[in-house]
Amino acid sequence: MAALLGAVVAGAGALLVPWLIARVPPWEPPPPEEDGKVETSSETDATIDVPDEEAEDPPEPYADIAVLPGLAWRSAVAGVLAGAVVGAAVGWEWAWLLWVPFVPVYLALAVIDWRTRLLPTYLITPTFGALVGLVLVGWAVTGDGDAVVRAGLGFVTCGAFYFILWFVYPRGLGFGDVRLSGLLGLALGWLGWGQVLVGMYAGFLLGGVIGGLLALIKIVERKGFPFGPFMLLGAVVGLLWGEPLWSGLVSG
Repeated sequence: MAALLGAVVAGAGALLVPWLIARVPPWEPPPPEEDGKVETSSETDATIDVPDEEAEDPPEPYADIAVLPGLAWRSAVAGVLAGAVVGAAVGWEWAWLLWVPFVPVYLALAVIDWRTRLLPTYLITPTFGALVGLVLVGWAVTGDGDAVVRAGLGFVTCGAFYFILWFVYPRGLGFGDVRLSGLLGLALGWLGWGQVLVGMYAGFLLGGVIGGLLALIKIVERKGFPFGPFMLLGAVVGLLWGEPLWSGLVSG
């Protein structure tokens, strides 16, 4: 039943993906710095390194993405599938509210990142606020203080790990990925450490394997494919198999 309701709620909400994308403010390039590095506006918080002699083409406008033919029904199909999988994975637990209603937002972020390599804070910031609120309400309703602590630590762990990667090599990771990692760590943390760690690792594994294959057949650029969609797929892997995989590793 949790899977069926998840499919209905997420599928219906995913019809709004074009509307969500259309509401994102247009990307505006900031002035370049002296060393040739430019940073996007606070609406994206991604970093693009641009050589002094050559600038990258601006990303595809969000308004153009929103009117792509078939985007609504394709998003709805993806929402039904994702909602069913997520609903089945979490069952009738408070975590259902931390995942299923946000499927449309994650789908919108995946579409935007796939076409622009940007993850707008316009969508990430309110999602973070809503998740924090639901975690606190869940604490009051369920009394599960351990889940609240895990959610907070999941946010810190994933966010800090991605921040270090971004800080060490900003050309390989956008700061939007750092913020998305915090969201996923927060929601996965409510469920358990297995979900957090497997979900985080699975994102890198899927990005390396699938991204490499897509680059090999020239669908994406080897040095510039979007990582957000693979992070989201990795989170689903964490939801489905994080606990048994983690338990097997811990127990030996």
